[in-house]
Amino acid sequence: MKQKLLYMELKSERADCGPAWIGLATLSKSGRTVYFNGRALKRAVGGGVSGNHYCVETGDEFWVSAPKRNGLDRHWAGGGIVLVAADSVSEYLAFRGWDKIDPKQHRATSDIVVTDIEKFTDIENQTL
Repeated sequence: MKQKLLYMELKSERADCGPAWIGLATLSKSGRTVYFNGRALKRAVGGGVSGNHYCVETGDEFWVSAPKRNGLDRHWAGGGIVLVAADSVSEYLAFRGWDKIDPKQHRATSDIVVTDIEKFTDIENQTL
């Protein structure tokens, strides 16, 4: 499984102001499932209501994309601080060409939960 720097924002019942993260996420072999912060986010076939992925466990919708070089990852109508995973700060700064995080838009966090990928594999392979 490979890792990729991604922007992820919770969209369910949050309009465009839900919590958002930038961090190194683990991708499934097909690339259709993103594992990050204790969740498995599966690509929504045909798109969702306001997100392009959904949480396998809760059904919550998420917007998942590569971070933008200009730092404007949030929807133009949304707002709020974007949390950057502490183990991804140096990679994010290099990607942006910055030497420090802009505290008006971003905050480093070490509160990212390790995702148990095997747990989600078991959930998806249960027989109904």
